[in-house]
Amino acid sequence: MLSSGVIVAVSTALVALVYSLITSRAIKKMPLYNPTVTRISGYIEEGAHAFLTREYRTVSIILPVVALLLFALNGGILKLQSISFLIGAALSASAGWFGMSIAVKANARTAEAAQKGILSALRVAFSSGSVMGMTVVGLVLLGIGGILGLLLLIPNADRMLAETVLPIVSGFSLGASMMALFARVGGGIYTKAADVGADLVGKVEVGIPEDDHRNPAVIADNVGDNVGDVAGMGADLFESYAGSIIGCMVLGISVFASPQMQLRLTILPLIAAGTGVIASLLGTLFVHLSRAERPQSALNAGSIGAAVIAIILLLPVIRLTVGNGRFLNGTYDAGWLGIYLACVTGLVAGTAIGLITEYYTGSDTPPVRKIAKSCTTGAATTIISGLGVGMSSTVFPILVIGLAIGLANRLAGLYGIGIAGLGMLLTLGIQLSVDAYGPIADNAGGLAEMSEMEPEVRKVTDSLDAVGNTTAAIGKGFAIGSALLTSLTLIVAFMSAAGISVQTMNLANPGILIGLFIGGMIPFFFSSLSMDAIYRAAFSMIEEVRRQFRSKPGILEGTEEPDYRSCVDISTQTALKSMVLPGVSAIAAPILAGLIGGPAVLTGLLVGATVSGGLLAIFMSNAGGAWDNAKKLIESRSEEGKGSGAHRAAVVGDTVGDPFKDTAGPSLNILIKLMAIISLVLAPLFRTVWG
Repeated sequence: MLSSGVIVAVSTALVALVYSLITSRAIKKMPLYNPTVTRISGYIEEGAHAFLTREYRTVSIILPVVALLLFALNGGILKLQSISFLIGAALSASAGWFGMSIAVKANARTAEAAQKGILSALRVAFSSGSVMGMTVVGLVLLGIGGILGLLLLIPNADRMLAETVLPIVSGFSLGASMMALFARVGGGIYTKAADVGADLVGKVEVGIPEDDHRNPAVIADNVGDNVGDVAGMGADLFESYAGSIIGCMVLGISVFASPQMQLRLTILPLIAAGTGVIASLLGTLFVHLSRAERPQSALNAGSIGAAVIAIILLLPVIRLTVGNGRFLNGTYDAGWLGIYLACVTGLVAGTAIGLITEYYTGSDTPPVRKIAKSCTTGAATTIISGLGVGMSSTVFPILVIGLAIGLANRLAGLYGIGIAGLGMLLTLGIQLSVDAYGPIADNAGGLAEMSEMEPEVRKVTDSLDAVGNTTAAIGKGFAIGSALLTSLTLIVAFMSAAGISVQTMNLANPGILIGLFIGGMIPFFFSSLSMDAIYRAAFSMIEEVRRQFRSKPGILEGTEEPDYRSCVDISTQTALKSMVLPGVSAIAAPILAGLIGGPAVLTGLLVGATVSGGLLAIFMSNAGGAWDNAKKLIESRSEEGKGSGAHRAAVVGDTVGDPFKDTAGPSLNILIKLMAIISLVLAPLFRTVWG
């Protein structure tokens, strides 16, 4: 039974990876005819690879230390957890590198395809985004399935699932989480330092377009989109996907049922994830075959089509995998139908959160129009209205998540909550494809501007970019929702693995209250570190851009070329220095809470951080997305558009929102999951310490 799940996981992983290889080769073979586009895209590609190389080199100093600690703290066969940890980190890094490498090549090809029309450009951008999506799901399933397959060679492995096999596999998720945190924080600091410098000096002070080749920070800005929004988001969802699968497997082996039923529930997440890969691959066809002139319609066709296919395929898959067995879910005996409906609940909840996010951050929705109107009275009202939109946007996503948790628990108990979390990520292949499309379209527009291509080309890339802003915001909402359910799954799995009783969660227990308050504080402290790093980097970037404009007046006249590399270096050095402290604090918090405070403090800390971090992430991501599209809405107007007072106020709002939506907010997803997976991995150690 266990081997069948491994076969499904590995085989579907290979299908996804073969798709990625074929698609990436097709993108690379597309010729480039514009020498200016080729030259500038070469700068961007060089900067992106240089940053990721240095980032991975920095992380490679930290990760082996953690692996050695895991090796020293574990005994016997559990020492293999350190190897699993390194595999998870390495595959996460590989997914980010490969996806970003294709993205930087697709930027130029999307810009040139825009000369043929919007459909041609859309297909190139989406195809390269799908390489990121399919690479992530493929490497996660290959990693988990491969590790399980090797462990199956151990005699009686299926009888040691709870004690050894799943704890070893949990190391994979921990490695992915640590890699994701550094990739997200480092990439986010890099991109926003460059973006703020490019906007405040270029657009506000000097009055040149955002992607004007005369702006010294423009190359760093475009590099940042690739390392932050492509590689960073890929790493974020890589670890969400891995965490949801592994957390659900841990819950499966711990349900009150027969050993055979426990085995079936443990292997179901792998088989369900493989089903989602097939649905995602079919969903990409809907995008490629769509003749809709609106890019959003084509992308929605792929996302919704994949979700419908997944719902259809899951019915026989879950029925055959689970069989007629029953298990106690807390209120009544549950079976395959309850599990199926719980999984669909998660899938529907994820779609609903995406639609809610689209409403609050879409290119011409009531909240965005309200912010655009507030820009006519200055920057202060722009900030006030944007903060209000961000705060109000937390209401419905949280209600949807609460409803999904309650319904999934009613259908299949705690295992139902776990399978709902996996359901939300079931079509991750297509969801991440749509999300990665955004920065590729954005950079294509930047290249069109820098290369001074025809105005019609810029119109095409602008329309793609506007949709890309919305898809990026939807992707962030989707990532936050999945992070909350994944974190909850991991917390429940941790409590089960550590032997913590439900009675410990009594609010009369002062340890729980202490943990809740400390956990609620951590996301704010973590975000402050990220925002402060962006401030320091942006300050240096602004000074450098101003210096170049002063010392080289020929830059604005077009007779001298800016020093792009100095701005790239500022973003790179600041990002690498600043990402270490947030990462170390996230790792240390649950360990110190568990060793010093005990089970109640640690459990309270995890719950408090999840609630606080989820709300703060939704607020920051949606406020930032709304500010961004309010600016673009003003720029699209013939009157009171670019260069107007309203536009300058909108740029200020967008500049404040950029660190919200691209650094601090998304990083919180990883923070809450990382603390939960650290607790799960160290559960045997905590159990020993606590006696």
